[in-house]
Amino acid sequence: QVQLVESGGGLVQAGGSLRLSCAASGRTFSAYAMGWFRQAPGKEREFVAAISWSGGSRYYVDSVKGRFTISRDNAKNTVYLQMNSLKPEDTAAYYCAALRGSEYDSPSEYDYWGQGTQVTVSS
Repeated sequence: QVQLVESGGGLVQAGGSLRLSCAASGRTFSAYAMGWFRQAPGKEREFVAAISWSGGSRYYVDSVKGRFTISRDNAKNTVYLQMNSLKPEDTAAYYCAALRGSEYDSPSEYDYWGQGTQVTVSS
């Protein structure tokens, strides 16, 4: 079992930055690849970024490439999502999750989820 708790969301103006954190407890955090997803009202949950267990591989949805950076600190059992140049379309609840399978962009491949943190970007 892995427990995940996100933090760092909030209200920011377009062009601003936020850093989300996801603190993990329970089973060995470093054994899991981790992902960030987001979900806006009335929309499906969308893949945002993922990182391998070592941090050596990172993946992003095209809409955030060059603006968002995923990273992890296995010593602190924490994964981060640095979000720069935020846009109103980035507004959503953001979730971190621990990957069980191999398809990093599919929510069904993830076993454990946090409760989410809200990000609102005003224009």
